[in-house]
Amino acid sequence: MSRTPPEAGSRKRLVEVTCGGRRAGSCTGAAMETLYHQTNKQIQEVQSYMGHLETSDKQSVHLVENEIQARLDKIFSNLERLEILSSKEPPNKRQNAKLRVDQLKYDVQHLQTALRNFQHRRYAREQQEKQREELLARTFTANDSDTTIPIDETLQFNDSLQNAHRGMDDLIGSGTSILQGLRDQRMTLKDTHKKILDVANMLGLSNTVMRLIEKRAFQDKYFMIGGMLLTCVIMFLVVQYLT
Repeated sequence: MSRTPPEAGSRKRLVEVTCGGRRAGSCTGAAMETLYHQTNKQIQEVQSYMGHLETSDKQSVHLVENEIQARLDKIFSNLERLEILSSKEPPNKRQNAKLRVDQLKYDVQHLQTALRNFQHRRYAREQQEKQREELLARTFTANDSDTTIPIDETLQFNDSLQNAHRGMDDLIGSGTSILQGLRDQRMTLKDTHKKILDVANMLGLSNTVMRLIEKRAFQDKYFMIGGMLLTCVIMFLVVQYLT
C-alpha cells in the first residue's frame, strides 16, 4: 500500500488552510467575490467624492482631486487582479465573471473621464479669472498699443468641445446605421429561411408522389404478369378441350 509523500501532504494542508478547507476553484471564486464587492464599494465612494468637487473651495479642491485620483488608481489595480481571477473561473461561470468586471471597468472609466473634464473646466476658469484680474490691475495709457485680451485659449477650448460633440454625434449616427443594417440583414435571413422551408416542403411532396408512382407501377407489373398467365391458361384449356 503506497503512502503520500510528506511534501505533498504539507502542500495539501497548506492549500486547505489558505482556502479555509475549500477547493482551489471555490477559493478563487470566493476571492473574486470579495475583491469584486470591495471594488464596487470603492467606486461608490469615489462617486460620493465627485459630488464634493463642485462645493469645494480653491484651497481644498486640489486635495479632493488628489484623493479621488488615488482611489481611482487603487480601483484600476483591483480591476487587473479581477481580470486574472475571472480567467481562472470555471468555463460555465467565466463569461458572467468577465461581464461583471467589464461593467466595473466601464464605471471607473466614466469616473476618470468626469474627473478630467472637471479639471479642464477648473483650469479654464482659473485662467479666465487670472486674465480678468490682470486686466483689471493693468493701467492703460493713451499710446499703449498692447490692449488686446488673450482669449485664444478659451476659443480653442470651446472649439475642442464642439469637435468632441460632433465626433460623438457621428459615432451615434454610425452606430444607428450599423444597427439598421443588422435589422435589414435579419429580415433578409428570415425571408431566405422561409424560402428554404418552402423548397424543402415541395421536395418532400415530390418525393411522396414519386414513391406512390413507383408503388403503382410495381403493382401494375404484377397485374400484367398475372393477366398474361391467366390468358395463357385459358387458351391452353380451350385448345385442349375443343380440339
